[in-house]
Amino acid sequence: MPAAIWSGAISFGLVTIPIRLLAATEDHSIHFRRVHLEDMGRVRNRTVCSIDGEEVTSAEIGKGYEVEKDNVIPISDDELADMPLPTARAIDVVAFVDRDTIDLIRLGQTYYLEAVGEVAAKPYTLLRKALERSSKAAIAKYALRGRERLGLLSVKENAMVLHQMHWPDEIRDPAELVPAPVELDEGEIERALMLMDTMILDDVSGFHDAYTEALEKLVEAKAEGKTPAAPKAEAKKGGRVVDLMSALEDSVQQAKKSRGESGEDATVHAMPTRKKTTAKKAPAKKAAKKTSGRKPRTA
Repeated sequence: MPAAIWSGAISFGLVTIPIRLLAATEDHSIHFRRVHLEDMGRVRNRTVCSIDGEEVTSAEIGKGYEVEKDNVIPISDDELADMPLPTARAIDVVAFVDRDTIDLIRLGQTYYLEAVGEVAAKPYTLLRKALERSSKAAIAKYALRGRERLGLLSVKENAMVLHQMHWPDEIRDPAELVPAPVELDEGEIERALMLMDTMILDDVSGFHDAYTEALEKLVEAKAEGKTPAAPKAEAKKGGRVVDLMSALEDSVQQAKKSRGESGEDATVHAMPTRKKTTAKKAPAKKAAKKTSGRKPRTA
């Protein structure tokens, strides 16, 4: 397990549970250094003052807040240390909510909570089982890296998990991103649902990072003095304007074939429902033509 990021206690009513905070995820990305290509010497960033151009040491560097352009006020470490942080060494549970009511966009970095010592085992298990049986999650306040944060306590297998949450005012309003209203045909919606049905998975653990795997092979080959083989790139499909209905139909067929299923029944089983809904708007003759030669729509 990784080293503890933070240690403290969960405060749950009158119950105190000593815990350690551990990172729940790992970074498997390949990181590069900036180097001088002539001799592979490492290139470092210099800390230079923008006014006098002089290089400064770490002892000469402090924090400043820009009130407005050309007006920066200094903030000392002592002043920051005096800021009120009542949750500095506690994850203070303040409320319980239904797990389904949490907007996933509010969730950030995830941590595991490790019980510290035998004294923590019973209250830790008690809170975990209470969360499991109630289908609830706990809203908590805690402090990490010099600021107060909002968190969500939940359960993964037999461990408790702390999800860092964004404060309400940190979530941007997506209203301005919503496209202008468009007209959708009921058949198009049905085809989209059919496509979703062909792509349903019970488990997403089979996905892997193909880019990092290819990069690892490149690094390994160059480290051994070999000429790396060029990775095989998937052929890009030519851009062309197609009927949305045709594109959905083709996607359903391809998805079925990729799963080893016959694509022949993709159109047959949904057609009766679609004819019924479209017949209200047009004569039966016109409704029958929709499956093959429908006028292109823009969506």
